[in-house]
Amino acid sequence: MKQSIRTAYFSPKQKGTIVEAKSVSFNTGQVSGKDSGVIIYDGNNNSYRFPFSERGKRGCLYGLKVYLEVTEKHTYLFYQGNETFVDKDARIIHGNDVWGQDSHDKLRAGFYLDDFEWEKGAHDSHSYSNTVIYGLNVRAFTMHRSSQVKKKGTFAGVCEKTPYLCDLGITALLLMPAYDFNEYETIIDKKSGNEIVRLNCWGFKESFYYAPKSSFAGDERPDFAFKSMVKTLHQNGLEVYMYFYFPPEFNRADILDILRFWVIEYHLDGFHLLGIDIPLKLITQDEVLSGTKIIYNEYAYWEEKPRYKNTGVFRDHFKTEVRRFLKGDEDKTNAFLYHHRNLPANRGSINYLANYDGFSLYDMTAYDQKRNEPNLEANHDGTNYNYSWNCGVEGPSRKKSIVALRTKQLKNALSLLLLSQGTPFIFSGDEFGNTRNGNNNAYCHDNETGWVKWPANIFGRELLSFTKELISFRKKHPLLHLPAELKLLDWKRCGFPDISYHGEEAFRPDLNPYSRTVGIKLCGLYAERENKQKDDFIFIAINMHWQIKSLALPNLPKDLSWCLVYSTDEREPKIKLSETVTSNSNKLSTKSENIVMGERSICVLISAPSLNT
Repeated sequence: MKQSIRTAYFSPKQKGTIVEAKSVSFNTGQVSGKDSGVIIYDGNNNSYRFPFSERGKRGCLYGLKVYLEVTEKHTYLFYQGNETFVDKDARIIHGNDVWGQDSHDKLRAGFYLDDFEWEKGAHDSHSYSNTVIYGLNVRAFTMHRSSQVKKKGTFAGVCEKTPYLCDLGITALLLMPAYDFNEYETIIDKKSGNEIVRLNCWGFKESFYYAPKSSFAGDERPDFAFKSMVKTLHQNGLEVYMYFYFPPEFNRADILDILRFWVIEYHLDGFHLLGIDIPLKLITQDEVLSGTKIIYNEYAYWEEKPRYKNTGVFRDHFKTEVRRFLKGDEDKTNAFLYHHRNLPANRGSINYLANYDGFSLYDMTAYDQKRNEPNLEANHDGTNYNYSWNCGVEGPSRKKSIVALRTKQLKNALSLLLLSQGTPFIFSGDEFGNTRNGNNNAYCHDNETGWVKWPANIFGRELLSFTKELISFRKKHPLLHLPAELKLLDWKRCGFPDISYHGEEAFRPDLNPYSRTVGIKLCGLYAERENKQKDDFIFIAINMHWQIKSLALPNLPKDLSWCLVYSTDEREPKIKLSETVTSNSNKLSTKSENIVMGERSICVLISAPSLNT
């Protein structure tokens, strides 16, 4: 027998459904008020209908308090006349817990109980200069059998990979949308004209922005599953960010409340915001979000100085220009040098060469043309501008020379990314050469095309080992991730500029359009390690030409000499003494060192005590 439940009306102060000790308050503007209200379901086939009233109204918001002690089994729907619909501001969504099913008519809102036990004390927070970001799609990250996790495609699956993430050396995760969205969609096949089902695996669509994705929760409560993941990652020193996409029709006034909710309730450390007309000024001036990283793309850039030092720019131009430099395009050396050192004064600078869209890092070395035919859009979708080079063969190849060249180009790409100033971003799988088979718009592929295939061969393990060592090298040397832009000057009056460029002669870089070779010297006197010791001098020798080239090694303080750290070429670079003529005399200068590099290769050297000191 149904119980009699007391209600009350009030003038709401905010939107949302709020659970209290023995009651629940509904505050919504999604109804007109006439013949509208809420239906509560108790999980035992009982439902209770409660109407809204003009007595509880402020502006367009209606307020209704129901004196009922709700549990995780209770659900609710709003009604308007004979129509029922889900609260778009719901904190929990039920009925969408099985991935890939049409759940449109099964959805109900749930009640957010806030009974999770968080860890005590603050977790680690990293400045942009000390951050290495790793992007992933929660489902695709662990769905492949090679992931070897128990709870594939879930928040718990990410937790199982925490030791791997820590060993890799990244400091932050950037999740693709992990709030609840309906992945089940239908389209018309352009060839047959038939309606077909496809899954939107990325979630960049209008969604239930307050609710964690229930199909990523496995058999757990979605709020507990998401919070458990964040707690585990925080306990291991990793920050957690998430993409949020707001389509043009979405009410911009709601964005700030959504972001605050995820920071307060789910302890997120940052957001990457996508969409037009995002109220960045309002968001970046908010006191609650002052310690939260607010990341946006370059097209959303605005010149005003942010109130807090928490904003970051995702640099699309870095990807374009550095990809072109990598593949040997003309007149790109100077552009690369700019992007290598560029750091905006008032915001973080996030560099990337590959992401969820476009070619993966491996596909950038294996395909000249996109291969999107399986998307059933006649290969018209996805960008046509990939700035890639297939190394001589389109697609997969077992030819040793092609595999070796692609391996070298991948190592070159990772070097250009991780040795640049700013914050590097690596998308999951790119650290070991994951392929999407040339598909540069794999949003609809819940299969081996879209999933991360974990390394099982020598190629993948070699590249993964290289990436780990390179991240470790970057973190060891603060000179490679400074908080402010280098000035190309000896502003400390120590006898060396902070950064300098070199060609076949020291301090004389060749920046002509046909040049593809340059040396970068970073002075260790401008950076200090945690032990208060000065950093090493670092020389980055880059040859993106298809021929062997020579670069001068500039002088070091007299008690130091250059020592090779690594080369992306299998052949050891040759370091030799050569005599050069000074620019102001016909006399020979003292002997200086040169490094002879293989084609399309990068060498890194650091200063070390001379053997005779």
